[in-house]
Amino acid sequence: MAAGISVKHGLLRNKTSLYRALHRQISPSSVCLQRAAGVQRVRAASSATTDSQTYCMELVRSRDYDGYVSSLLLPEEVRRSSLALRAFNVELAQVKDSVSQKTIGLMRMQFWKAAIEEIYRDEPPNQPVSAELWRAVRKHDLTKRWLLRIITERETGLDDRAYRNLQELETYSENTQSSLVYLLLECFGLKNVHADHAASHIGKAQGIVTCLRATPYHSSRRKVYLPMDVCMLHGASQEDFIRGSREQKVRDVVYDIASHAHVHLQHARSFSNNVPKAANLAFLQTVVLEDYLQRVRRADFDIFHPSLKNRNPLVPFQLYLRSWKKSY
Repeated sequence: MAAGISVKHGLLRNKTSLYRALHRQISPSSVCLQRAAGVQRVRAASSATTDSQTYCMELVRSRDYDGYVSSLLLPEEVRRSSLALRAFNVELAQVKDSVSQKTIGLMRMQFWKAAIEEIYRDEPPNQPVSAELWRAVRKHDLTKRWLLRIITERETGLDDRAYRNLQELETYSENTQSSLVYLLLECFGLKNVHADHAASHIGKAQGIVTCLRATPYHSSRRKVYLPMDVCMLHGASQEDFIRGSREQKVRDVVYDIASHAHVHLQHARSFSNNVPKAANLAFLQTVVLEDYLQRVRRADFDIFHPSLKNRNPLVPFQLYLRSWKKSY
């Protein structure tokens, strides 16, 4: 801005400042120092904003790459808020794997509960994700209930046990993943009952697929979270998954769970004719879900198949194509 001011105007301004300084018996140098301090404060605030934005972007890119690519394809006015919400979700999701004691995990969840309250009082904690989340809340008037519901459900997940049945996994997915999609719809300014129904099913499909995709990793750490009722139905034990069994009974468990995710995806798409076009961009994650379900089917539901360990390099292109078509 300073570069656009003429020399003449600059001299006049300096003379005025000098006169005022003499009139108030303040040296011109002190006026310059005050101005410099003000500029530094503005630059510091701008730098902090940029740093928090970069932090969230890198966090999502490293821990939720599919969500990162999906966010980049959103309109500019929504993109930054989407990354803030996904960074918030990542922060909560990684608590379970990053703490050695449940008590420590509960303390972190308590921090986020307090942070949400402070964000809605316009007093966000000095933490990058909180700062970006505060900006998103102010810009889009996001519903506090969805944010708190994600924290509360993630907190129950610290019990570190398998889901008793598919319904329990669905409930967890609804309260975490679906809530995230509801918030994303709010970023688009959309309030539509059909979009909400679709978001609910997409979130449930997302939660189920995430549980499946993470099974090889969890099994390597001697942990299994797949619904116990499905495992018992096919006579598959937790030990079968821990040792990476590729027997038919293990594949049958995966088939049933994957089929359930597919049904939710189909239900979500059944609302497509009644969902506003703008909402389709909020549902881009369906591309990633569909890709995984197709790949696990081609692997004959062998969840430990090597082909499932690598990310499909075509997914970013598929996401772009779907965003261009504005369909899910």
